Amino acid sequence: MNLDLLLSNLSSPALLFFALGIFAVQVKSDLNIPENSSKFISLYLLFSIGFKGGQELSHSTFSLEILWSVLLGVTFSIIVPIYSFYLLKRKLGVQNAGAIAAAYGSVSAVTFVTASTFLEAQGMQFSGYMVAVMALMEAPAIVIGVLLLRLNDQNENNEKLKIGKLIGHSLSNGSVLLILGSLVIGFLANEEQAQGIKPFTTDLFKGFLAIFLLDMGIVSGKGLGVFKRYGWFTIIFAIVIPLINGIAAALISSLVTSDPSNRFIFSILAASASYIAVPAAMKLAAPRANPGLYVPMALAVTFPFNISLGMPLYMMVIMNTN
Repeated sequence: MNLDLLLSNLSSPALLFFALGIFAVQVKSDLNIPENSSKFISLYLLFSIGFKGGQELSHSTFSLEILWSVLLGVTFSIIVPIYSFYLLKRKLGVQNAGAIAAAYGSVSAVTFVTASTFLEAQGMQFSGYMVAVMALMEAPAIVIGVLLLRLNDQNENNEKLKIGKLIGHSLSNGSVLLILGSLVIGFLANEEQAQGIKPFTTDLFKGFLAIFLLDMGIVSGKGLGVFKRYGWFTIIFAIVIPLINGIAAALISSLVTSDPSNRFIFSILAASASYIAVPAAMKLAAPRANPGLYVPMALAVTFPFNISLGMPLYMMVIMNTN
C-alpha cells in the first residue's frame, strides 16, 4: 500500500474529527451535536453532493458507459445481499441475516460524500452520473433482503409481499429523495445559476463534513458495546465482506469505465453499508431483527474501516490495475 496516501488519509481533519467523537464517548464526555443540527448537516451534505453531481451530469453526453455503470451498480446491490444472507443465516438467524444483508447490499451516502473529498484531495474528480448510480443502488438491496426474509422465515405468515410498496418506500426515503432531487435540479440549472450558490454548495462542504463525522463518531462510540453479545463474528464480517466487495468492484468496474475516479466510487459503493435508509425500511419489513446489531455493524465498524484503511487500499488496487 502507498504509505504516503494512507498517512495522508489518516491525518485528514474529517477522519480525526470522527476519532474525536469516539474518544469523547470513551472518556464519558458530555460533547454532543444537537439532533436538529445533525439532521440539517446530513441534509446539506446530500444536497451538495447531489447538486454538484447534477452539474457534472449536465456536461456529460449520454453514452453506453453510463448505461453499463448503472447496470453494474444495480447488479452489485442484488448480488451482495444474496450471498451475505446465506453467510449470516445460520449464525444470526433469518431476520437479522435479512436486515444485515440488505444493509450491506445498499450504500452509505455519507461514505460516498467522504470518498468524494478523498478524491478531491488527490486532485481527482468522478463523473456526475455516479451520483445517480449511488441513488439507484438503495432500493434493489432492500427488496432482495425482504424477499430472502419471506422465502426463508418459516414464522412468516402468507401475507402477500408488496414489492411496489417496498420500492416506493425506498425511493421516498428522505435521503434518497433529496439526493435524487438535488441531482435533477443540478442537471437543470445553468452554469450562471450554479455559480450563484457555489459558496454554499462547495466552499462550506469540508467544514460541515468534519462536524458531521464528529457526530458520527459519537454515535459509533455509543454502539460499540453491542458486539460483546455476538462475539467476533459480526466484527469480522463487517470488515472482511466490505473489503472483498470493494476490491471486487475495483477490478470488475474496469469493464465499464476506464476512469480511476469512477472505479474508486464503485469500490466505495460496493464496500459501504447503509445505516439510514435500510434501518428505516427494516423497521417495517423485519420487525424481529435487532437494530442494535445491524446499525452498529454498518456505522461503528464498516464505516470507519472504509474511510480510514479501505479508501487508500481500493485506490491502490485501481492504480495497479489501470
